[in-house]
Amino acid sequence: MKIRTYAGIVAAFVLAGPALAHGDGDCVGYEELAAGNDVAALAAIETSSFDAQDPAKLINEAVALARTGQYEAAEARFETAARSSERVRLETATGEWVDSRWLALRGLAMLDSGAFQQHVALRTR
Repeated sequence: MKIRTYAGIVAAFVLAGPALAHGDGDCVGYEELAAGNDVAALAAIETSSFDAQDPAKLINEAVALARTGQYEAAEARFETAARSSERVRLETATGEWVDSRWLALRGLAMLDSGAFQQHVALRTR
């Protein structure tokens, strides 16, 4: 198992929080997610230079997809990140360092509990 550590900011993953950033300055859609612009976040994530299987990129994309109501696609990204042999430690907006697999599993649990559906409902009001 390969573990890399990124010293970037990872957003709090709780409901509306934005997602992940790598320590090299490329934010993988972080700014867009933090601003609540999920469509722009998806565009930024899709055009980023990160490998398509990068756990941080997958988790960011899953968050943006879930926040736009694309739950099946989000689930697929979270599952891919959770199964990845590459594990990274990511910093949350609260300063907590977490394993990417844990974060992906947390995202799956949030999908199962309907937490993202609540977020979508709030945004459409």
